[in-house]
Amino acid sequence: MNLLDSVILPMHPEGRKFVASFAIATFVLGLIWDPLFWIGVGLTVWCYYFFRDPARVVPQSEGFVISPADGVVSLIQDVTPPPEMGLGDEPLTRVSVFMNVFNCHVNRACIDGTVTSVSYHHGKFLNASLDKASEHNERNSITITRTDGIKIGITQIAGLVARRIVCFVNEGAELTAGDRFGLIRFGSRLDIYLPKDVGPAVCLGQKTVAGETILAHLDQADARTGISK
Repeated sequence: MNLLDSVILPMHPEGRKFVASFAIATFVLGLIWDPLFWIGVGLTVWCYYFFRDPARVVPQSEGFVISPADGVVSLIQDVTPPPEMGLGDEPLTRVSVFMNVFNCHVNRACIDGTVTSVSYHHGKFLNASLDKASEHNERNSITITRTDGIKIGITQIAGLVARRIVCFVNEGAELTAGDRFGLIRFGSRLDIYLPKDVGPAVCLGQKTVAGETILAHLDQADARTGISK
């Protein structure tokens, strides 16, 4: 990759109308006062980078659970998953990845499998880094099921600034690990529910890269202790 390729990244189609709106506003502001024009240019460039959609190198192993989002691991807790996800009523390990307004916001599938549920809920717009955001905020949940029946639940959660969750897939869709399935506009969080007895391979505060960072190993009963199934 040359220097130009590292600066000019592909943009997801969802961002085109926003970048166009920012550019038009910048032009109008420039007619009013020159300094406003340069502020608008900066905001337009930021908007372009917010919707960037770079290629990712996905680890090739059926046993890996890949991060669906760029960001930071903000919470790791054992909680009961939302009933609409079809993951049972026993506590599962939930890994939360918080995305700030400078992260790439395109979300990717954690595993190969079929989308067996998609459920959207209206809600509040609390700070997405808070634990209670999982329950009270606007959210969209999907469940991906492998051919062997193993399920991974992913919840897109709107945040304090984010006001729009976008999901590209419906029930029955076939996904490969790393495939794009959605995005959230302007700051948010993703919760990933791991199968029973599978622990995280990441720690609090660790940075993640969507489609590349390994969150867990399905061929281990508990990645935290290294005890195999």
